Amino acid sequence: MTVDAAWVGLSLIEQMGAKRLRALTAHFDGDLAAILAADEHALRRVPGIGAVMAAAIRKVDVERVRANLSAWADEGITPLVLGTVGYPPRLAAIPDAPPTLFLRGRTDWMERRALAVIGTRTPSHVGAMAARALGAALAARDILVVSGMALGIDTGAHHGALSLRKHGDTSPERALTVAVWGGGLHQLYPRESGILAQVIALRGALVSEGHPDAEPTAPRLVARNRIIAGLCEAVIVVESTLDGGAMHAARRALEYGRTVYTLDLPATGNQALLGMGAQVITPELVGLAGQ
Repeated sequence: MTVDAAWVGLSLIEQMGAKRLRALTAHFDGDLAAILAADEHALRRVPGIGAVMAAAIRKVDVERVRANLSAWADEGITPLVLGTVGYPPRLAAIPDAPPTLFLRGRTDWMERRALAVIGTRTPSHVGAMAARALGAALAARDILVVSGMALGIDTGAHHGALSLRKHGDTSPERALTVAVWGGGLHQLYPRESGILAQVIALRGALVSEGHPDAEPTAPRLVARNRIIAGLCEAVIVVESTLDGGAMHAARRALEYGRTVYTLDLPATGNQALLGMGAQVITPELVGLAGQ
């Protein structure tokens, strides 16, 4: 499938998002060339397009984007465009789906059952064990494990899913886990997870809505939580503080009508989620009985 460089260029503008891009395409009758050729006055007639956004639109260099797309393809990075075949269907259904999602890895997981397993970077012993056990248990049941590859709960869940890998098996029957990055796919974060990222690209996929060169920032790390929630039919918050990033994903999941689960641990986020109606996963259900 040929990817429209104009669409990708527009979608990579900071703060563009699906809502503004839909408004633009509707206003210009789907003519992306007309959007790029429009003057500031015409662009600012579109709801949500101010002076800064209009200036950014006028700076989009389609030829440069086209060259980048070719280079990214050579590196194994695939752009998935909202509204076209090949974009994850559950993610496409949320109101703020990324206009373009960049992927490195496999594409055969998008219609599979998927659950997010997320939580704090500094888990308790029980939380760390639960994350790994959940990752392994879900993968064993042919359920895709989605997380954010942060240290702690996230990497534990990824490692748990990948623990099913057989020695020497580089051509698995199914994808096991997907990591949603807070920066671009050229920007490894955290740095300690380089080998993990390589394995996930073989046994699943790495995905990001940002330009491949985009640095991971706090706003991007928060924004990626909606992608984690959107890709899944349910979210499991293993352990989190009240202000932890996993709570953003849990709130988004509830907004999207997803089920939210948590463990009955003393962590403030867990207790808040239980008060919000999250369903309980007991230690016995994740293989921790007697530990």
